[in-house]
Amino acid sequence: MGTLKVRWLAAFGVVAGIGGWMMNLWASRNGFPVPSLHLSSLLTVAAILTITLIFGIRVQRWRNGRRDRPLNPILAARTVVLAQATAYAGALNTGWHLGILVDQLSLVAVRGVTASVWGTVALVASGMMMIVVGLMVQGFCRLPPDDGATGADGESSRNDEGEYA
Repeated sequence: MGTLKVRWLAAFGVVAGIGGWMMNLWASRNGFPVPSLHLSSLLTVAAILTITLIFGIRVQRWRNGRRDRPLNPILAARTVVLAQATAYAGALNTGWHLGILVDQLSLVAVRGVTASVWGTVALVASGMMMIVVGLMVQGFCRLPPDDGATGADGESSRNDEGEYA
């Protein structure tokens, strides 16, 4: 499994940002509410971040030598997938709400700073936290380059970057 590329996350966020900006522009011009998540979604984001960190710390402890219990390799693989999904969801969340924020900031002179602007800022910050936690937990799951793990055929299954392919 390959590692996340920050440029892919940035591209994903830019596309989501353009979509969020266009959707908010259309919604505000047609009398619809701002197409952003409700602030209660911050509780869901907090739960996702907590679960991702718990699984990541569990893998990191095993990797750093606390091997009192065996680590299930399926759990480790699922942890990497969860971390990557968290980072992608964070990029989507950040991009979408940054696009909305750009359109809202153009109206601050007319409307003033409203609760929806502060809510959008909070959602952008939560998306950034998701990206950071996703990248951090993915790093927790990376095997050190000096580990001599081999596959079933006796050959090393690692690529040149010290991670499993």
